[in-house]
Amino acid sequence: MISSIERHNEILHLANKDGKVSVDTLASIYGVSTVTIRNDLNNLDRRGLLVRSRGGAIYPTELAKELSIGQKHSRNQKIKKKIALATVMLINNGDAVILDSGTTTEEIALELRNHKQLKVLTNGLNVATKLAQIDDIEIMVTGGTLRQKSLSFFDGNAENSFRHCHFDMVILGVDGFDLNAGITTHFSQEASLNRLMCEKSSQIIAVTDSSKFGKRGCYIVQPLNNIDIVITDKGIPSSYIDAFAIAGIQLIVVD
Repeated sequence: MISSIERHNEILHLANKDGKVSVDTLASIYGVSTVTIRNDLNNLDRRGLLVRSRGGAIYPTELAKELSIGQKHSRNQKIKKKIALATVMLINNGDAVILDSGTTTEEIALELRNHKQLKVLTNGLNVATKLAQIDDIEIMVTGGTLRQKSLSFFDGNAENSFRHCHFDMVILGVDGFDLNAGITTHFSQEASLNRLMCEKSSQIIAVTDSSKFGKRGCYIVQPLNNIDIVITDKGIPSSYIDAFAIAGIQLIVVD
C-alpha cells in the first residue's frame, strides 16, 4: 500500500487531469475507506491544493474568477437573456423586489417594461440605469460607496438604506455556486449586503448561467438550504439537480 503522501500526490494529479475527483472513486482506486479519502481531501483543501465539494473535490483552476462588469457583459449573453425572461414571469404587478448588481440582473431590469406599479431596490448602478428607462417603476438605490469593477454600491450606508423595509423577493446573481458553500462572491462587503437583502425578503431567487456551478468565491452569501428558486440553463450538472431536489429548491431550466 502506498503512503498517504504518495496518495495525496496522485490525487492531485488526477484532479489536475480531470478537473475534479470523487470520494467513492478514489476509495475504490486506492482500496481505502471513504473516511480516509475524505480526510485526504480535507487535508489538501486546508493546504489550498484542492477545494472540497460535495462528494469529492475540485482542482483550484475551477475556482471562480472575478471579472469586471465589461468582461461579464460579453459572456453567455443569450443565456442571460433567456434567464431574464424566465425570471420576470415570477414577478407580479405591485411586487416589491430587490435586484442585485450584475449583468444577469441588468437583463432582468430590461425585461420589466411590461410590469406595473413595481417597487425595485438595487445596489447596482448599471441596473438602476436600465430601470430608469421604464415607466411605472418606483426605483430605489442603496447608495453608499461605488465599487467600480462591479458597478455596485456597498458599505454601512448601503445597508442602512433598507433595514426597515421588507420585499417580496430578492433576485441574486452569483460569482460561484458550490454545493457545500452555496452562493458565494469575491467581495466581503458585497456578501454582507447580499445577506441583509436575503433577510429582508420573503423569497430568495438565484439566477446564474451554468458556468458558475462548481465554482466559489471567498465569501458566502447564502447556504444551499436557504434558497427558494434557482434559474439557470441546461448545462447545470446532474449533481446540482439532485441536490436541489433534496433541498426542496425549485429549479427552472431555460433551453
